Amino acid sequence: MSIGTVSKALNKTGTIAPETRARVIAAAEHLQFRPNTLAKSLQSGHSGTVGLISNDSFGRFTMPIMEGLEGVLAPLGMGVFMCNATDDPAREAAHVDQLMAKQVDGIIVTARRSDRRPAVHLSGLGIPVIHVFARSDEDDSLTLLPDDRGGAVMAVQHLLDIGRRRIAHIAGPLNFEAVQLRRGGYLSSLAGAGLAPGDVLHGKWTESWGRDAVAQLYGPGRANPDALFCGNDQIARGAADALREMGRHVPCDVAIVGFDNWGVMAEAARPPLTSIDMNLPGLGAEAGRCMARMIGGQSETGQRLLPCTLVPRASTLG
Repeated sequence: MSIGTVSKALNKTGTIAPETRARVIAAAEHLQFRPNTLAKSLQSGHSGTVGLISNDSFGRFTMPIMEGLEGVLAPLGMGVFMCNATDDPAREAAHVDQLMAKQVDGIIVTARRSDRRPAVHLSGLGIPVIHVFARSDEDDSLTLLPDDRGGAVMAVQHLLDIGRRRIAHIAGPLNFEAVQLRRGGYLSSLAGAGLAPGDVLHGKWTESWGRDAVAQLYGPGRANPDALFCGNDQIARGAADALREMGRHVPCDVAIVGFDNWGVMAEAARPPLTSIDMNLPGLGAEAGRCMARMIGGQSETGQRLLPCTLVPRASTLG
């Protein structure tokens, strides 16, 4: 067959007989033929690839984002190169150089926390740049973040709806912007309900901090809240364990809401935790849709907040 006929069959273009197309595809599979995508990119001006750079070495936040991103881009025939830079600026710069050498059509930057991250110098590269679950100082990039404040409002409103009025907040480190936003949502929700703010305690993102905080909140002469809004699921799980050891029942005596909806933590807790889901796969999917439009020539900049959702479980509904 002619080169033109084979090209039409493999690229699904032009008009050829179905049986001819099937014969070409069968021969290509038998020969394990792979089209030269580099040659195609020179002709089209697009490589059909996107780079993703993260400093989330555990993948706790990046992998769900990657899942949503690929779910949108793969059906469009686009692949994703993922690079882990940990916290090494030189390594991160090297990844940028490698991705640009591969002529990626865009770069997505993410992180293990949604705070402002050390700058990745991407200005002037001439390709779209999106920050996801990471803030940027660069004015010409698009930033997608979960609505931490809105998630906190949702958590406290859920506790109010089930009749709780003495709600304390066991939070993470105060220097995290997400912690400040969640604290703001907690305080505004109580104020909106005409309630005085409860105790707000700050500590590490750990189960042990959840246990220590419960020891500060409960006992003779102490606040003894009837509900806890915790800054993440690890803190919430530690709090639930400490309350159980005190002989207090969750949720009859104390209702608990966590944050992150980390399945391995929330679902395995005793009892399973009601939690706020940041919808990280949804963030990734939105990044994929934005990236596809930006590669197509549309300009998108600024910061967008995507809504969180409440996932109710036995720690508030038992």
